[in-house]
Amino acid sequence: MAKDKKALLIVEDDLGLQRQLKWHFDGFEVLLAANREQAIAHLRWHEPPVVLQDLGLPPDAEGVTEGLGCLADILHLAPHTKVVVVTGHGDRDNAMKAVAAGAYDFYQKPLDVTVLDLIVQRAFRMAELEESVRRAAVARGSSPLEGLVAASEVMLKVTRQVERVAPTRASVLILGESGTGKEVIARSLHTLSPRAGKPFLAINCAAIPENLLESELFGYERGAFTGANKTTPGKVEAADGGTLFLDEIGDMPPALQAKLLRFLQERVVERVGGREPIPVDVRVVCATHRSLEQMIAAGQFRQDLYFRIAELTVTLPALRERGDDVVLVAKAILAERAQQHGRSIRGFTPGAVNALRAYPWPGNIRELQNRVNSAVIMCEGTQVEESDLGLPSAAGGTVEDEVLNLRVARQKVELACVQRALARADGSVTRAAELLGITRPTLYDMMEKLGVSPPTNSN
Repeated sequence: MAKDKKALLIVEDDLGLQRQLKWHFDGFEVLLAANREQAIAHLRWHEPPVVLQDLGLPPDAEGVTEGLGCLADILHLAPHTKVVVVTGHGDRDNAMKAVAAGAYDFYQKPLDVTVLDLIVQRAFRMAELEESVRRAAVARGSSPLEGLVAASEVMLKVTRQVERVAPTRASVLILGESGTGKEVIARSLHTLSPRAGKPFLAINCAAIPENLLESELFGYERGAFTGANKTTPGKVEAADGGTLFLDEIGDMPPALQAKLLRFLQERVVERVGGREPIPVDVRVVCATHRSLEQMIAAGQFRQDLYFRIAELTVTLPALRERGDDVVLVAKAILAERAQQHGRSIRGFTPGAVNALRAYPWPGNIRELQNRVNSAVIMCEGTQVEESDLGLPSAAGGTVEDEVLNLRVARQKVELACVQRALARADGSVTRAAELLGITRPTLYDMMEKLGVSPPTNSN
């Protein structure tokens, strides 16, 4: 998906109307769905802030049962999504039903694209405003870097370092365990730099197969390989003028390391199958949880590339090394997820706070997010208790040992397994599914059932 365009999902089974709407909304990244199943698939993968949905969907194209069901599914999976429903001529009653069910607005056929355009633009503005309010609520009282909640001295030192480094042109290497928030730091480096108005593009070197990574990075010419039907720029070109974030750089294959080094030295790229050098002005920020020094000693990583990408180094501490930051971050996550799930939960009990402090958090913030999210769902009172978090007890067992209800016990065990797999796979849904021995669609279904949010770099 084009990162410089907002995503608009259009759910419409009339193919002619699909084409008309896609042409009209060419300023957006338009996603098309003809039925509820396709709509939910797009919603999970792309998280569009606005959905334009016809209420008459197959197999009930003449009625509204399927359309209202689709609306309910969308709002259940993504409560903040702005859904504009489209109804038949004079069908105001069903439009009112949709609005009462949570739709943002409605429009009746026949379509006047000028009026519809105003409604959609307004929906996007409202979605952006609400998102900025939510971000401000989470970040209030925290560090000066957007998206980073911190109060410990070790993390405030990191924020000061980022503020000094960001305005420079230096290549930055971010080190830290999986789940510590390396992409948040990379985005802060971009936001605080003179390149803030240009693209920020991220690519996970460990999540893309080796035979596809080169074309993903550097692009390809038409006919370069089977299936290359058109010339396609890579992420390096697309980030021109902005910042390119290479996550898990330690997993980059040796052949690509050489090509990346050449780009960093000459600042030109050659697409796969191409011969013409293309100049690109982009700042490269890299990250890894590996020890590149050890990889260099083992002959697995180029030393000359290391010196190019690590002109400046930012090291993120593990969550267990951040003192009471764990409680501060947990409270911010709790506020966000409670609103997302529509739960009236005020905070944590003293026992839950002690459990948060005592647990070592091997999966860092990513694991904390999943634990708090599931606690919000499982909590039966107005405060999250220690048992809701499902953390290992001091005796070496887990709170699941005390649960006698088999359904609840199974759900808690499944949740723990999914969380550990995602943490070990560094957020890659594909790799987590392989670790669990299930298919990726099955894992997505489990994550939805358990209330586990897909990672931002899910693949």
